[in-house]
Amino acid sequence: MSLTIKLRIAPTISHFDLNRKTQKNPIISRTPIYHSNKLSTSLLFRTKKMAASHVIKSSLIEPDGGVLIDLVVPENQRELKASQAEGMEKVQLTKIDLEWVHVISEGWASPLKGFMREDEYLQSLHFNSLRMKNDDGYGSIVNMSLPIVLAIDDATKEKIGGANDVALVGPDQKIVAILRSIEIYKHNKEERIARTWGTIAPGLPYVEEVITPSGNWLIGGDLEVLSPIKYNDGLDNYRLSPKQLRKEFDRRQADAVFAFQLRNPVHNGHALLMNDTRRRLLDMGYKNPILLLHPLGGYTKADDVPLDVRMEQHSKVLEDGVLDPETTIVSIFPSPMHYAGPTEVQWHAKARINAGANFYIVGRDPAGMGHPTEKRDLYDPDHGKKVLSMAPGLEKLNILPFRVAAYDTVAKQMAFFDPSRAKDFLFISGTKMRTFARTGESPPNGFMCPGGWDVLVKYYASLQTEEAKATVSA
Repeated sequence: MSLTIKLRIAPTISHFDLNRKTQKNPIISRTPIYHSNKLSTSLLFRTKKMAASHVIKSSLIEPDGGVLIDLVVPENQRELKASQAEGMEKVQLTKIDLEWVHVISEGWASPLKGFMREDEYLQSLHFNSLRMKNDDGYGSIVNMSLPIVLAIDDATKEKIGGANDVALVGPDQKIVAILRSIEIYKHNKEERIARTWGTIAPGLPYVEEVITPSGNWLIGGDLEVLSPIKYNDGLDNYRLSPKQLRKEFDRRQADAVFAFQLRNPVHNGHALLMNDTRRRLLDMGYKNPILLLHPLGGYTKADDVPLDVRMEQHSKVLEDGVLDPETTIVSIFPSPMHYAGPTEVQWHAKARINAGANFYIVGRDPAGMGHPTEKRDLYDPDHGKKVLSMAPGLEKLNILPFRVAAYDTVAKQMAFFDPSRAKDFLFISGTKMRTFARTGESPPNGFMCPGGWDVLVKYYASLQTEEAKATVSA
């Protein structure tokens, strides 16, 4: 897997110098196997004592728009807002809609303050960015590569009529938010799909799950979220908001923060790249680089490993010392997954800017997937990292390429690929890894820590048991 790192240098530095040594401003129902929070609070937030007289701010990179958006209603106003919402027309949210409410409310999409109105939607869809407005009508560009929208059907549109505000109702039928000063406009699904994915081929997971069954209208407006979004799944304490993450980076006195997103279990190749990233940052003169291990926690396609299993596996990686808990923060990124390749990877990078990370690791074919109807990748594997280097609104990020990591059959461990002895290296894809776990076949020693591998084997065994029970009962 070939990786690159997205680098953001402190504002006082006009260029990136690799020789610099100092830095002044740097659909089966199953029983979950994740029974407890193995990544304990003490493990997540343990930090070395440092002199209080020298505080390094980790906010080396400003949130887009300069201010981190927080749309959760203050506690002393919640009763009043809830009472107002009861008298409004109601819009029903799906589970994935609720995930987007979560994303917007915490500022991951700053400076967005709600579901997109039409002008924001068109900018996002056609330019992958939004222009901030100032007094003369023009302003800076911020990246916004994915439309963040809420769809409604004809009946809901008719029911809303001329209302200015509506209440949003969660899957549990409780009011979760108010959408103010609404605007309703046409939902051209084909245009949205073609512009976001570059294809309208059948079988795109997010399209089939979210867009195809959705309504023919989009409703935008400013969000007021009545209380923080919680899922009550035993993992809420890992869903740290951008504000909480920035506070934790500052508490640890990080002078660099590098984020690694994944939706798969962590193998030793991932760990090699993350640990080597930290080593290189230390060589560059940073004193306390902190890793944000940031698994995607929203919607994923059916054959991906579920979040609770991945979190269990990640805990074993830290417990086994593959990653250092002193310099690692594990947190869940609440965004749903589109599998939209170079378009979506811009969103992933932009969201981490808002969380305060100034380094972003991006790998081969980020946010990609196999073509839904042909035997090939849907996107060119190198286009994601190339697009990030050119994307409007991401200029504060810089790219540092890494070599490919693979399994060295001689050293019996994950290592950087050496073309001079290519025959000694074995490439183990995510698909092959899942096949190993599903069939009970062990991967080569050194591919993944034993504790983490046991979690995957247990998950697939439980899945097969449930499938067998479902077959018998049918």
